[in-house]
Amino acid sequence: MSATLLALDPTSGSSLLAAFGALAVLVVTFAEAGLLVVGFFVPGDTLLFPAGVFCAAGARGGGPHLALWQVLLAAAAGSIIGTQFSFYLGRLGGRPALERRGSRRLKAVLDRGEDLLARYGHRKAIVIGRFVPMVRSVLGPVAGMLDVPVRTFTLWQVIGGLAWTQSMVLLGFWLGAAVPGVENYLLPLVAVVVVVSMIPALLQRRHSRR
Repeated sequence: MSATLLALDPTSGSSLLAAFGALAVLVVTFAEAGLLVVGFFVPGDTLLFPAGVFCAAGARGGGPHLALWQVLLAAAAGSIIGTQFSFYLGRLGGRPALERRGSRRLKAVLDRGEDLLARYGHRKAIVIGRFVPMVRSVLGPVAGMLDVPVRTFTLWQVIGGLAWTQSMVLLGFWLGAAVPGVENYLLPLVAVVVVVSMIPALLQRRHSRR
């Protein structure tokens, strides 16, 4: 086993990108959207934004060499396929399977999913959910359990998935191209991105309490 793999931090987007490039983007975005438990622990925003920065830095010879088109394609494919996969898992198991598991946490997630879909409607809720951390991981199975029509879910999860993945990568690429050396300050930048992405969920919670 190489020293690079031994030193790999699977929770670090920068570490994954340096080791595996665009393949890391594909695998992680699929896992976040398609694997309900794993999705809470793998980086989403914390991978796509740095990937865009590294694409710009690599073009100047200042970081891991990543091709922008490969990262954009991998991000879209992983997120869309993962979400559709988890949707069918939720549809296959359905509410009875959830009740049999007796998990309070999963039941709470289902309740929040029902509230989100009822409050905003299927199309808007599916797109908004793509931009909220952790909600992305439960979006597919919850929609499947609630019997959201396949055509409706597929269309809007593709639109939301493309909007989220491409905007995050391109935002990182733009910043990396505009500010040389910004890749040296990824940790605070990623923290800002995560905080900003949590704002819609916090606003929704505050509105629900009112």
